[in-house]
Amino acid sequence: MDREHHAKPQDDRIPVGISACLQGQEVRHDGGHKHSRYCTEVLSRYFDFHSLCPEMGAGLGAPRQAMHLVDTDQGVRLKATRGEQDFTDLMNGFVDRTLEGLAGLRGFVLMAKSPSCGMARIRVYREDGEVGRRDASGLFAAALMARYPLLPVEEEGRLNDDRLRENFVERVFVYDDWRRLREAGLTAKGLIGFHSRHKFQLLAHSEVTYRRLGPLLADLKSRPLEEIADDYIGAFMPAMARQVSPGAHVNAMLHLAGFLRDHLDDADRHLLHEQIDAYHRGDVPLVVPMTLLRGAQRKVAQPYLALQDYLNPYPDALGLRNRV
Repeated sequence: MDREHHAKPQDDRIPVGISACLQGQEVRHDGGHKHSRYCTEVLSRYFDFHSLCPEMGAGLGAPRQAMHLVDTDQGVRLKATRGEQDFTDLMNGFVDRTLEGLAGLRGFVLMAKSPSCGMARIRVYREDGEVGRRDASGLFAAALMARYPLLPVEEEGRLNDDRLRENFVERVFVYDDWRRLREAGLTAKGLIGFHSRHKFQLLAHSEVTYRRLGPLLADLKSRPLEEIADDYIGAFMPAMARQVSPGAHVNAMLHLAGFLRDHLDDADRHLLHEQIDAYHRGDVPLVVPMTLLRGAQRKVAQPYLALQDYLNPYPDALGLRNRV
């Protein structure tokens, strides 16, 4: 039986954090918002968004003074763009109070360009007011990613990129599977089951990591299971963050097709390989050969392939493979 994803009941959606302004809350420094309809109208069918605004949480109102990051002798500080007011301690206090309570999240969508929520490429100014560098993260975002390095994190603006959007959503569903496994209680059977479900996803994202993690699980009595699991997921999630090239998808699909080779007639086999080639050339999106693979798997009822989340990594209704 295929592993299908359906719209989740409201109380069973995946918990994901989000910058409050992206939900339409008027919390920005100018009293406005940056409502993301993709998040609130599409992803919210499957994600239970937990919103926060670091500035509001730190006790600052809206509207409020605009802020930016400044390199000082005391390190990077969060300061008003006009005047000398320093908000760093307030922000650090919010971070210290809040981070521990975010452990149950499976992902986070951040507001870009924010000195608190920006994931990357945030400007840091010199004390003379000129831009010194553009390589920082916002104070809250940096602390979030340091505290939860495996958590899928993305900026809302980058979700407009088809490949980045597909990658983020896939990682959230995988990470949710992992967290459910850990919350149910880690067992050797559970760890092997997770690897079996996500084996071909991992192959597509990183063949090097795929070949490394198989042997890691070959002898689960060699070390404490917790150690092995931590090493496993510590390599698995960064590998999943790598975008999959068309060639890597072709490699994974051909591996799957190999399990079906002896069960398909010549016409079906030819059509499948023809559409894999068409995808590789860029003539059709990934959904076309993947749909044929799923149909072939149903036709022959190959039990090993029925386990593979690579065939159904997230709900079809999101249409993510229609554009990659």
